[in-house]
Amino acid sequence: MHLICQTEDVPEREARGFETPVGELIVTQRDGSFYAYKNICPHLQVSLEYMEDQFLDMDKEYIICSTHGALFNVEDGECIWGPCQGDALTKVDLEIHSDGGIYLKD
Repeated sequence: MHLICQTEDVPEREARGFETPVGELIVTQRDGSFYAYKNICPHLQVSLEYMEDQFLDMDKEYIICSTHGALFNVEDGECIWGPCQGDALTKVDLEIHSDGGIYLKD
């Protein structure tokens, strides 16, 4: 089991990038739940952010690809707007432990 970060490292309605054994991940929090995706756009296979830890649109509603503006649901990674509509980010399963750690799920 690999520790990614602590829950306090990812505030509500924010997203952060982390290097892990499975590659660079985005971890985001929405309504107290944490979601993780590989930091790869399904359209062009590029990183999503334009600056470090800038993964969300201006309203902090969706994950956005800075290359072409595609929007992805936070809860399921589905592309709802843009050239990759119908595709989705690659979800990574997490475990949240009582110590506040966010771990890669085995």
